[in-house]
Amino acid sequence: MSADRSLLRHRDFRQLWAAETVSQVGTQVTLLALPVLAVTVLSATPLQMGVLTALETAAFLLIGLPAGAWVDRWRRRRVLVTADLVRAAALATLPVAHLLDLLTLGQLYVVAAVTGAATVFFDVAYQSYLPALVDRDQLVDGNGKLEASRAVAQVAGPGLTGVALRVVGAPLLVVADAVSFLVSAWFIGRIRTPDVVPDPATRRPLRTEIGEGLSFVVRHPLLRRIVACTGTGNLFGSLTSTLLVLFALRELGLSESTLGLVLSAGAAGGLLGAATAARFARWVGEGRAIPLAALTMVPFAALVPLAAVGPAVPLLVLGTAGVSWAIVAYNVTQVSFRQRLCPPRLLGRMNASVRFIVFGTMPVGALLGGVLGTWLGLVPALSIAVGGALLAALPVVFSPLLGMRDLPDEWDGGRVPDADPVAPAAGG
Repeated sequence: MSADRSLLRHRDFRQLWAAETVSQVGTQVTLLALPVLAVTVLSATPLQMGVLTALETAAFLLIGLPAGAWVDRWRRRRVLVTADLVRAAALATLPVAHLLDLLTLGQLYVVAAVTGAATVFFDVAYQSYLPALVDRDQLVDGNGKLEASRAVAQVAGPGLTGVALRVVGAPLLVVADAVSFLVSAWFIGRIRTPDVVPDPATRRPLRTEIGEGLSFVVRHPLLRRIVACTGTGNLFGSLTSTLLVLFALRELGLSESTLGLVLSAGAAGGLLGAATAARFARWVGEGRAIPLAALTMVPFAALVPLAAVGPAVPLLVLGTAGVSWAIVAYNVTQVSFRQRLCPPRLLGRMNASVRFIVFGTMPVGALLGGVLGTWLGLVPALSIAVGGALLAALPVVFSPLLGMRDLPDEWDGGRVPDADPVAPAAGG
């Protein structure tokens, strides 16, 4: 029986997959509805948009490390369900406030911070739970399916949201996201695989356990380069995401519905990435796939600011599609590598340490985007982000990864496997 068929028959994986799919569709609604709400209803400035975007990810920087140690101590399924319920409750306050004419930018900030904190726990538990549900040789397939759901949501969500924004308005659309988290919690609650919790007697001080996870990440010669690439990429990617709605609506003069359709069309690249990531890794080699995907982001990222002087819609679609493909191809490969490499007892702390570093840069990038957008203007700030994408690729391009076909399943204490004697030209 093929790995693909076995996962489709894997009941508990299907529950996790369904939960993630439903949640991702709702999340895509909010990712567009909240900034559009801030810009069109509350007249947010670039700096205020930066603060809003920063608060969505600030929790990774503030509580990311202890969250990993806590998740390793708790039942992961319970963490997932609780995080979903918290996000649903927080988002539900927005349409209520809108109906009472009490909605403020301050409330958006609070909701962004609360949902961000819940997302920290959900994401750490979620990536640590998958290896407990499927076999190690199914991780790439499982991550590919989950990334495919994310990509489908990114394709369908913005387009539907853009059209719906004109009909019911942004605050009421957030109801869909709140409901999606409730449905996600229901699916996760149906998982039957026993959720084993380590014996409390074996626990050590929280600081010691956090240090173990962080040490595993920074001491591994390949993993620390991947983390450096991802963290730098997220820094400048957050700069772009902070300013993109402002750029499209104010600089380019697009309507909300057009922006939604543009983002949906661009997100189709992510769907293609999910469908081709495993094949791409087999073709160029699993190790090489990481730096080649990182390099691919750069020319496509450059098309976004160029939309100010060229045909706006085609350039935005092509730019976002290319970046989406590269991000998904990169993530499927490196996340599967991390999950195979790490001992099960360290999974929560390893994932939390990685996310502390790579997502901890995002609030900084969001605030930087707000400052640069105000000081230099939207197009120069977006151009700086393109240079940042190139900078992000350097740690993995100038590393053993570019000469490696296969990535190790276990860490032998620091030795990097030998590279292939000849790396293929142009990724071939």
